[in-house]
Amino acid sequence: MKPGIWTLNETHEAPPLKQDAKIYIAGHRGLVGSALMRRLTNYPSPSTGEGRGEGEQAYTHLLTRTHAELDLTDQAAVDAFFAAEQPDYVFLAAAKVGGIHANNTYPGQFIRDNLAIQTNILHAAYKNNVKRLLFLGSSCIYPKHAPQPMKEEHLLTGPLEATNRPYALAKIAGIEMCWSYNRQYGTQYLAVMPTNLYGPGDNYNLMNSHVIPAMIRKFHLAKLASEHNWPAIEADEAKHGPIPEDIKAQLHATCTLNHDPCITLWGTGTPRREFLYSQDMADACVHLMNLPDEQFNTLLGSDEAATGQFMPPVVNIGVGEDLTIRDLAEQVKATVGYTGQIRYDASKPDGTPRKLMDVSRLRGMGWQPRVPLQAGLGLAYRDYLARSAT
Repeated sequence: MKPGIWTLNETHEAPPLKQDAKIYIAGHRGLVGSALMRRLTNYPSPSTGEGRGEGEQAYTHLLTRTHAELDLTDQAAVDAFFAAEQPDYVFLAAAKVGGIHANNTYPGQFIRDNLAIQTNILHAAYKNNVKRLLFLGSSCIYPKHAPQPMKEEHLLTGPLEATNRPYALAKIAGIEMCWSYNRQYGTQYLAVMPTNLYGPGDNYNLMNSHVIPAMIRKFHLAKLASEHNWPAIEADEAKHGPIPEDIKAQLHATCTLNHDPCITLWGTGTPRREFLYSQDMADACVHLMNLPDEQFNTLLGSDEAATGQFMPPVVNIGVGEDLTIRDLAEQVKATVGYTGQIRYDASKPDGTPRKLMDVSRLRGMGWQPRVPLQAGLGLAYRDYLARSAT
């Protein structure tokens, strides 16, 4: 087959997921991967209390490896794993992720590790005839000042947000690799771009967490301080990681001097963000992977050189609605039961002014989310408390 000619290779044609297919979930312990595991193993959904859809069965042959068992940045190790296990389908959810602070602090690690992970897995999947692969990206791939809501074709149309550019460029490279392999080798690799996620299994380490888990933990700690419960704060630190000194000083002041509790958040609070409950994201991923070939192949990107149409193999996953960080903070505050003040440090970066996804492509494939934000925040806080107690 000539390079650049769009032809679906017969060896890669695939029916929807079969219940006994070998399915590899790369990154199964993270927020995204653990949600996929719950969905695929038919655990009752934390969002609804329900399990699989009517007539569905649990998937019975899932492949997982911890980082200690398989270093995904090691090409030889990844090649050996794929050659031995021969997965039929892959959910590529493994990545080095974090919030603004982590992206600013470790830019070299973010671009290096993510490029290595996705390159190793995508090429090993091709060499071992994986039928379909779903590559998990992020909404930060879109330009900082992209039109709102952001459509899939807005990719590569403007400069990126500087605070997470290394991570975004790695993810964009992953999309281009999926697109290139689809064109040259006839693979069925689809990239999905979830909006900001939250839910069970989230990362609450204040040094590298995202906005919702960071707010949940900060407000919970301030609530404990207002109750003069320093032993519980120490237990939380042992469980979820160090408390930065500036936050610890605020907690001590509240706890020992009877000050009104106060928590400081980065930025102005004015940026708008969209949030999706992780279990909804997992359901959308399985829905896409289960599409019949006729529908699935329409999502795999156009051959721009031949058609003149720029359409990458990307599907946005989101709710199509957003709110300001200030409004989000008030909702998290109410969920946690924190009654103190919230201050904003405008000297800290806000990030992209707005990141709202256009989800019409996904909606056109018959899927929509089920968990509203307020209900999802309650479920996330319940998970945080349960993990704190173990």
